[in-house]
Amino acid sequence: MIGVQLLSQLTCEMNQISEADANRSLTKHRKIASSFRDTQLFEIFRLSCSLLGTARENCKNLNFNDESQHGLMTQLLRLARNCLTFDFIGTSTDESSDDLCTVQIPTSWRPAFLDFTTLKLYFDLYHSLPNTLSSLALSCLVQLASVRRSLFSNTERAKFLTHLVNGVKHILQNPQGLSHQDNYHEFCRLLARLKSNYQLGELVMVENYPEAIQLIAKFTVQSLQMWQFAPNSVHYLLSLWQRMVASVPYVKATEPHLLETYTPEVSNAYITSRLESVAVVVRDGLEDPLDDLGMVQQQLEQLSVIGRCEYQKTCTLLVQLFDQAARAYQELLAQTANNNPTHQIEITIQEGQLTWLVYIIGSAIGGRVSFNSNEEHDAMDGELVCRVLQLMNLTDSGLSQGGCEKLELAMLSFFEQFRKIYVGDQIQKNSKVYRRLSEVLGLSDEAMVLSVFIRKIITNLKYWGSREQIISRTLQLLTDLSVGYSCVRKLVKLEEVQFMLNNHTSEHFPFLGNNVAVTEMRCRSMFYTSLGRLLMVDLGEDEERFHTFMLPLTAALESLGQLMGAADTPLFAAEEAKKALIGIARDLRGLAYAFNTKTSYMMLFDWIYPNYTPILLHAIELWHHEPQVTTPVLKLFAELVQNRSQRLQFEVSSPNGILLFREASKVICSYGNHILNVEVPKDQMYSLKLKGISICFSMLKAALCGSYVNFGVFRLYGDEALDNALNTFVKLLLSIPQSDLLLEFTRGKKTRQWQLAVNCSCKYSNNIRKYCSKY
Repeated sequence: MIGVQLLSQLTCEMNQISEADANRSLTKHRKIASSFRDTQLFEIFRLSCSLLGTARENCKNLNFNDESQHGLMTQLLRLARNCLTFDFIGTSTDESSDDLCTVQIPTSWRPAFLDFTTLKLYFDLYHSLPNTLSSLALSCLVQLASVRRSLFSNTERAKFLTHLVNGVKHILQNPQGLSHQDNYHEFCRLLARLKSNYQLGELVMVENYPEAIQLIAKFTVQSLQMWQFAPNSVHYLLSLWQRMVASVPYVKATEPHLLETYTPEVSNAYITSRLESVAVVVRDGLEDPLDDLGMVQQQLEQLSVIGRCEYQKTCTLLVQLFDQAARAYQELLAQTANNNPTHQIEITIQEGQLTWLVYIIGSAIGGRVSFNSNEEHDAMDGELVCRVLQLMNLTDSGLSQGGCEKLELAMLSFFEQFRKIYVGDQIQKNSKVYRRLSEVLGLSDEAMVLSVFIRKIITNLKYWGSREQIISRTLQLLTDLSVGYSCVRKLVKLEEVQFMLNNHTSEHFPFLGNNVAVTEMRCRSMFYTSLGRLLMVDLGEDEERFHTFMLPLTAALESLGQLMGAADTPLFAAEEAKKALIGIARDLRGLAYAFNTKTSYMMLFDWIYPNYTPILLHAIELWHHEPQVTTPVLKLFAELVQNRSQRLQFEVSSPNGILLFREASKVICSYGNHILNVEVPKDQMYSLKLKGISICFSMLKAALCGSYVNFGVFRLYGDEALDNALNTFVKLLLSIPQSDLLLEFTRGKKTRQWQLAVNCSCKYSNNIRKYCSKY
């Protein structure tokens, strides 16, 4: 056993490289690994197969309760797996992307695969070994199923696939071992590899394909119904069906693929099992699958393709289940409100089921592809959309008494899918979706549909201000709508949009108030970016309209200025001032990002300078040690100095470029000189110090590389703004320990800002050398 362990460990180490070795000798390591692959690896693999074959023959005489015998088989199987997972061509494949993994077996290994005894060996081992070992045999089969296609000729590949499918069929006919979770997971991976490495046209030509696909469908349905068992393995099953359905338009084989028979069963099983899970989750207090939105979205993306096969059956089922759940939900809401726990549980169950249905309907609509769509499918989409919008009207009418957060998130997911498919510049407006919306809801054109979108956005911003996830997704929807060229021009004509442009205050949108948590203010930049884009559509050079729009922000900054004026008195409301400053800085940063034309940017610059920049500078001096305050202000200035879309092209006679750089220099110097004297714990170095410094570097880089400042003017007129900024930059750079430069900055959000700042500063090397010479 020790010998097998040594070979297994040797194979594993030859296939791995530490980060330190990678930086020093990657080429040397690959040469050694390639030499090992060419001279030793095949012999090691043949030895492991030979020993496993001997064990298979004597399996009845082996006692797997004996720790030594069990351990030997474990090591032998691991050795075989290490050989098959070897990085044959030096691509450093990552198991996290194993759906796309192909085992690049060398051509010299062909004899081991052409007689199919190797494949049979591992299928036999799976059936012979106990569950604690059989999963390793399945893991080897996963790799064998992933052997590169070019290793075989067409005839050889067909024979290999036939043996593989027959082995899978035999496992499904004797499924006792699949009750073990490790076996189940590896088998699901094996099924996924059937389609990732072989074409549907090849699969249907396999002699036992009809029986195999029937058994796979039955297994998939049973797996989906057992939603609590190995939920992470469902991805592989859905992946198999998704890939097969996506391949249907390209199949040229005359043999039937039978997907139209079995795919509706898979869709039905997924949908009904998720609805049935809700009652169990609510009543038994189990973990809700809806809490893991990442996994849910991944599964829904797969289902969106699967459900499009025999789409009429999918839609019929969804309509039936939705009508049933919506009717029950409406009846529960109509009952006299009381504190009866049973009544509240039933409402929660219905909300959970409707949440799943809205998510699934959104994914079904998102699965539409333009090259394979037809009017009948669009009409079915119209039926689904009408029902979700009717449900939205029902839930929105009761938001003043509270609502269901998960259902709201599902609604937003639905709106996003609907926007991608049926709203935008490239969408045909004579689609049957719009005909059905007109018949049922009176929404006769895209403008009216957009009005529904905006009303929903306004409703969410009004009632869900304390739920950051809902607010951020709502604002992302608004952002996506405001990006399209024709869509944004239709939006600005809506009364709802004009309401937003004229009433962006905390009175109408509570999340804009200063009484919310600081962490919930992060969404404000996104909100004002969208408003800025909408404002710019018809703004032109209308300064009066701009100043009207800015009135709430003007009032906020005037109020902040008054608060800051009392900073040296006992009456200073510091916390109120901090929150006001954080909010206004985020708002202005959003506008500055949106104003990417020269005219709109100059309106903003003339508004903020010189009236309000002193307030922001004072705040930096006052709260330099509090990153939750300084970070929004620094990011605002970093955005102001960005020459985005060449917006900072000032006239020859204009001093604005110089004035802008001077303000940026003041901010960098004020923050830098203060932060240099702040001692922070090492474990908080990035959040309390390095993050702010990196933003300053980003600001300096943008200013130096923006090509809108004649820096020779500063020396000519004795202005020290440039020297001060560069000197502060050098001080900050030299204050950072080398370990932090290599570790924190290279792995943080501002990965290369300090490097870029150094490169740009080299243009002014005289200043840099002059200061560095002091050290």
